[in-house]
Amino acid sequence: MLSALKAAFESRFAYPDLRWMPDEKLTPSRLRIELLSGLTVALALVPEAVAFAFVAGVHPLVGLYAAFLVGLITALIGGRPGMISGATGALAVVMVALVAQHGVEYLFATVVLMGILQIIAGVMQWGKFIRLVPHPVMLGFVNGLAIVIFLAQLGQFKVPGSMENTGHGMSGGEWLSGMPLYLMLGLVALTMAIIWVMPRITRIVPAPLAGIGIVAILVIAMGLDVPRVGDLASIQGSLPPFHIPMVPLTWETFEIILPYAVILAAIGLIESLLTLNLVGDMTGKRGGASQECIAQGVSNTVTGFFGGMGGCAMIGQSMINVKSGGRTRVAGIAAAMFLLIFILFAAPLIEQIPLAALVGVMFMVVIGTFAWNSFKIMSKVPLMDAFVIVLVTVVTVMEDLAVAVVVGVIVSALAYAWNNATRIHAVTRESVTEKGAKVYEIQGPLFFGSADGFAELFDITDDPDTVIVDFAESRVVDQSALQAIEAVAAKYAAAGKTLMLRHLSRDCHQLLTKAGQLMIDSDDDPEYGLVVDYSVRTGMLGGH
Repeated sequence: MLSALKAAFESRFAYPDLRWMPDEKLTPSRLRIELLSGLTVALALVPEAVAFAFVAGVHPLVGLYAAFLVGLITALIGGRPGMISGATGALAVVMVALVAQHGVEYLFATVVLMGILQIIAGVMQWGKFIRLVPHPVMLGFVNGLAIVIFLAQLGQFKVPGSMENTGHGMSGGEWLSGMPLYLMLGLVALTMAIIWVMPRITRIVPAPLAGIGIVAILVIAMGLDVPRVGDLASIQGSLPPFHIPMVPLTWETFEIILPYAVILAAIGLIESLLTLNLVGDMTGKRGGASQECIAQGVSNTVTGFFGGMGGCAMIGQSMINVKSGGRTRVAGIAAAMFLLIFILFAAPLIEQIPLAALVGVMFMVVIGTFAWNSFKIMSKVPLMDAFVIVLVTVVTVMEDLAVAVVVGVIVSALAYAWNNATRIHAVTRESVTEKGAKVYEIQGPLFFGSADGFAELFDITDDPDTVIVDFAESRVVDQSALQAIEAVAAKYAAAGKTLMLRHLSRDCHQLLTKAGQLMIDSDDDPEYGLVVDYSVRTGMLGGH
């Protein structure tokens, strides 16, 4: 088992895609864009990391260290250049119960185990299953996450320090009112206006960075009394220290942290892979799912040993990066390094940045992230797809991303199964090759959903002594299909009649052969080189 994992790891990860720009060189102009984009992302990461640390019930530096380490490692070896990772709210809301009950050391141990599980998922190439997520689920994910990002910014409109951690996240707090509220709203609107206008004037500086810089200079120069980054918490700190989680190495500890690690690993990978697809659509790149899983796992394992709360891909910051021009690994690395510089040297300066500027940036991210065309296409797509879009959006807001995606995939799969179950039918005719025989040409797949409908196609009493079931336009999919074929064959046998199968595809042929239901074995029929009729051996699966 270990040797297989090692071989799989080496084959998948020995030579990761570390190309800076697949299609163009890293010119001075490109480097400037990447560095400025990284600086913009780093500024937006600060309040997010601090806020999510508060949500999880840990010290702000625990969130900042996670943002630095996870962001740096995934930028170096992740599956998609341009993506940004760090501490996220989707993970923080799960962590809060663990921290409240067992303490922060158990959180660090959980993050290490979470990373190991993600590495295993990457080595086993489970990331490819993200292909099963339908487009309506993707739209619901994007819309739901945009709403979540918007709601997360509303906390900045409360009096700093008035919110409390109830053990289920931050709640309560006193809303700003009067002149402080008007100033806050005005500065948010000014930031959004600058971001909207700036690209029409010049693209030398990323619009979000220009918005943050101009509003910060205005606030500091005029001495405006508005909430600033420093009002959330001090971000001054040292390098992340190596720290082995101080938990008992017992089975009881493993039982405590395993459920949280599994949930966190699943949420982290789902959000990261969906963000990977979204960034891929914007940049025209594909692939990298398994590599991204491994990168997320390595980053979280390392973060757990350096006092960080873990993290995953951040759709908001990734959108800021891509729309600021970031296309290479340089931007992600720069964002992480700028964040470390803030922590070590520039905390007093960064703490003076008004929260309104950062809120304005995130509001523009919300506007750019939300799939506004989903309102237009709702009336043009099937009703079930429209329902899935709304369902995933609501569940993402009310619960979390992992639950929403799972619910959306299940509903979509059930709808697909039902649609296919109702399509099975048969065209009957007399056989050309077998005199007096009746042929049932099956149309549509035979699986658990259509098994009952398949049984109802046959007129056993009035059929001739020989009946041929032609599967040229059908497929035998699962055990329910095998059981249905055997049940029909048994009824014909009981009536003294013979049931034959014809034109089995290779996969159907192998499925029935493995079940022991075919009495004649041939490799010619699946290729249609020779028409072979198969007798059905009943009693192989047994009745219930």
